[in-house]
Amino acid sequence: MAKTKYKTTVLYLGELASEFIDESIMVFFGQEAPEELHEHSVVHEEATGLDGEVEPGDSVIIDGQSYPVLAVGAVANKNIKSMGHLVLKFNGLDTPEMEGDVCLPEVELPKVKPGSVLEIQGS
Repeated sequence: MAKTKYKTTVLYLGELASEFIDESIMVFFGQEAPEELHEHSVVHEEATGLDGEVEPGDSVIIDGQSYPVLAVGAVANKNIKSMGHLVLKFNGLDTPEMEGDVCLPEVELPKVKPGSVLEIQGS
C-alpha cells in the first residue's frame, strides 16, 4: 500500500503563476517562503514535512488525479523540506533539466485553485 510522503493544500496562486503554468510548469512554495517568491508561485499551507524522499515511481496527486514521477532532480527533496518548494514539470522527461525539477508525464495540467490538495505518495 502506498504511503503519503507529503500533503498540502493550495492557498492561492500568485498573479504571475500562470506564466509558468502556460509552459507546463507548476512552481509551488509554502506560505513561509519569502514574499517575493509568491508572485510566480502556487502558494500552499505549511505542510507537515516530507516523510521520506520523492523518487521515480512515486505518484503526485492533485485533486485526486494521479501523475507518475518520472525523474527527481538532485536538490528537489531538499527544496521541499526547506521551503515547501516544489517544481513540477509536465515534460515527460526521465532526466531532470534542472536540479530542483520533479518530472511528470507530458499531459494537460490540472486546474489548481485555492483548496486544491497536492499529495505525493510512494512506497
